[in-house]
Amino acid sequence: MLPEKNKVLVIFTHPLLERSRANRLILKSYSDREDVTFHDLYERYPDFNIDVEYEKELLLQHEMIIWHHPFYWYSCPPLLKQWIDMVLEVGWAYGPGGDSLEGKSILQAITVGGGLQAYQESGYNRFTIREFLRPFEQTANLCKMNYFPPFVIHGTHRLDKQGFTDYAAELGLFLDNWQDIQYQPNLYQHTYINDLLKKIATTK
Repeated sequence: MLPEKNKVLVIFTHPLLERSRANRLILKSYSDREDVTFHDLYERYPDFNIDVEYEKELLLQHEMIIWHHPFYWYSCPPLLKQWIDMVLEVGWAYGPGGDSLEGKSILQAITVGGGLQAYQESGYNRFTIREFLRPFEQTANLCKMNYFPPFVIHGTHRLDKQGFTDYAAELGLFLDNWQDIQYQPNLYQHTYINDLLKKIATTK
């Protein structure tokens, strides 16, 4: 049975959550929120046998979709990639007649081991996070969805508990305000949604 209609669907994808201190702490942002449906793909599909029709119904019932995952080899874990390949079908999500997701919003919330400086043209990884995420942004664009600047947690191997608590508070602030944030005239000028959330936090 599908959950009751909520505003936010978190599609969480982490194959080794028990080893991820970062995500275990950040996931507290979603706890006890009536407006959030938390959907753990690895927990539901350990055999990678995705129920496509169930996933489509979940998407239809929500206005904001969050892809929450670690940054694996400059991309996402394999189960999320398979989810994208199977669920976002031509004629349903894009292409002729494919307007089921039109107007919905999507955010990527990702955890990254490397620091911000490592993801610059002059850094170790040569490209920015936004550049690495272009395929996801274009996927959302193809499906006529509103792609928000990503929520990014850098340097997860070095953050202390207070650092994660601060990030969790920022993510909670996004959940509280995303419906207003989507109409910010300067939204897409921000590299990360984190930057805008810090400004919002100082005005409250």
